[in-house]
Amino acid sequence: MKAVILAGGFATRLRPLSCTRPKILFPIANKPLLQWTFERLAKNNIRDVIMAVSYRTEILFKQYRIPKHGLHVNYSRDPLHKPLGTGGPIKRAEKLIGHDEPFLVLNEDVFAEMDYTEILKAHEKHDAVATIALHEVENPSRYGVAELGKNQSIKRFIEKPKSGTAPTNLINAGAYVLDPRIFEYIPAGCAVSIEREVFPRLAEENTLFGHVFSGLWTDIGKPEDYLEINRKILRHTQPKHSRLPSNVEIHEPVAIDRKVLLEENASVGPYAVLGRNVSVGKNTRIRDSVVFPHTRISDSCIINGAIIGENVNIGKRVKISRGCIIGDHVRIKENVSLAEGVSICPANEVSKSVLTSNRN
Repeated sequence: MKAVILAGGFATRLRPLSCTRPKILFPIANKPLLQWTFERLAKNNIRDVIMAVSYRTEILFKQYRIPKHGLHVNYSRDPLHKPLGTGGPIKRAEKLIGHDEPFLVLNEDVFAEMDYTEILKAHEKHDAVATIALHEVENPSRYGVAELGKNQSIKRFIEKPKSGTAPTNLINAGAYVLDPRIFEYIPAGCAVSIEREVFPRLAEENTLFGHVFSGLWTDIGKPEDYLEINRKILRHTQPKHSRLPSNVEIHEPVAIDRKVLLEENASVGPYAVLGRNVSVGKNTRIRDSVVFPHTRISDSCIINGAIIGENVNIGKRVKISRGCIIGDHVRIKENVSLAEGVSICPANEVSKSVLTSNRN
C-alpha cells in the first residue's frame, strides 16, 4: 500500500513559527512530526510515500534530511500560488498513486499512534470508496464529524458543525484509505475539499465507512495543541537524555537533545523540551515549554508555557509568559517581559516589554 502525506497547508494558526517551516517539520519531543510519521509507516510495512507539497515545503524537507527508514519518497507538487485544498493534491498525484490498489492518505497536522494495517483491513471488508479513521473527542465542532450506521458505514459526514449540533463525538482523525475510484469524484486542476465536497457525497451513496481507534491522537493545528502533544509524548515515553551537570535542577519529564548547555542553578521542567545546541544560562527556569534548536537563553530568565523558535537570542532577566510564541531568529534584549499570548515575528528585535497580548 502506498501512502500520500498532505503537507501543503499554510498552518496559519501556528504563526509566526509556521512562517519559516510547515507543520509537519515542527519538532515533537525533539523529533520532527514527519520523522514520527515515517517511523510509523515503516513499522506498518509501507514502503512507498508520496509527499503532496508546495515547492517551498519540498526544499525544506530536503534541507532537514529526515531519516527515511527505508521508505521510497516521491514528491507531488502543488502549482505555484494555487492551493488545491485537501482533495486537489490527491487528484494531482494520481499518476504516482496508480489505480492498482487502495492507498493511505495522512493529513500533515495530526499525531496519531495508529495501526495502518487495521484501517486497511476495515476498508477491505466493504465495497468502500473511502474508509476514515475515527477518534472520539470531547469537542467535535473543530473537526469533520461522522455518524455511523450499520456495519461501520457512515450515514452522515459533517465538516466542522456548529457547536452543540454534532450528531456524535467521532471525528475524522486525519487518516483514511481510499480506493482508486476516488479519482472519479475529484475534478483535475481545481481546489477541492475532500471533507466538504467528497465525503458527504460518498456517505449518501453508502460507500463511506469508518474505523474507530482509541490510541494516542492530537491535532497540532493550534499552539496549545502543539504543547499538549509534547506533554503527552513526555508522559508516555520519557525520552532519554545525556548525563547532565549535578548543579542544575531537572524536573522530569523533560526531553533534552544533544549538545545542550545548562549552566549553574538552571531549572528545567517539568514538561520542557530543549532542542539541539540550546544553551540555558545561570538561574534560568524553563517549564512547560518547547525550545527549538540553536537558541541561547541568558541568565535569570523565566519561561513558562511558551514556544521559542530556532536561533533565538534571549537576554538576561527576560520573562516570557504562557501562550507566547517567539519566531525564528528573534533577539530579545535584557529585562524584557512578555505578557501572556504575545507573538513575535521572525528576525525581530524586542527591546521593550509587551504587556498585552497581540494575538487574536
